[in-house]
This record gives sequence, C-alpha cells and structure tokens, in this order.
Amino acid sequence: MDRYQGFREFVQTRGAALSRTAYLLTGSHHEAEDLLQSALLKMAAHWSRVAHDGNPEAYLHRIMINERTSRWRRRRPRTSPEMPEVPAPWDEADRAVRRLTLAEALAQLPPRQRAVIVLRFYEDRTEAETADLLGCAIGTPKSR
Repeated sequence: MDRYQGFREFVQTRGAALSRTAYLLTGSHHEAEDLLQSALLKMAAHWSRVAHDGNPEAYLHRIMINERTSRWRRRRPRTSPEMPEVPAPWDEADRAVRRLTLAEALAQLPPRQRAVIVLRFYEDRTEAETADLLGCAIGTPKSR
C-alpha cells in the first residue's frame, strides 16, 4: 500500500481553497505559497495517520495556523498604522482603499486573532468549529 495514497487527490481537490485560507492568514501571495507548501510537507510526513483519522483539512488548517503563529513571533511588527478617515460616498476607488486598509489591519493582528476572523467570517465557521480548529475553549473565539 502506498504511504501517500490519496494525498495527491486531496491537494488537487482542496488546493485552491487551502491557498485562499493561507493568503488570508498571511496577507501576501508569496507568504501564502510558502505557508501552504511547508504545511503540506509537514502533513505529508504524517499522511497515513491523518488520512486514517478522516479530517485532513482540519489537520492542515491547524498546521497552517501554528506555522503562521511561529513566523509572526519571529517577525513581530513594531508599530501599528493609523486608520484613515472614512469617506462618505462609496465609489470603486473608496472600495479599493477600504479593501487595502482592511488587509493592512488584518496583517497587524496577532496570528490567533487573525485565524479567528478568517475562520469565523471568511470560511463562515461556527464558534464551536473555530474553537475546535484552534484547539481552544468555545469562549475564546468570542473574546477575540
């Protein structure tokens, strides 16, 4: 039996969604690629056990969150940017500025807070699912 049986199929079917999650966790396409690749390498080493347990995507999310947290701790930002004044009408330029401002604000959050926001509001997970993926109490995502 092949030790990596099903791994290639998992990556092909879930790769795009996992890449989007990695981007939301990092805020950079290059960092997202690195994060996803290193997480997949770590998961491949334990693929037979992970595939047998039946929830490889949750395992990979956990690896990405832990890896992102470790990287953030090594390169913690020193200052936080000032939030700009909000213009009244919303045209395309305003939307672009808001999107960039939001991405910048997300980049300043600690990894665990960012992970909660990504899981709860982008992936539309429940508080219980978010707490389970982060390995914390159900009240923790509420407080973050």
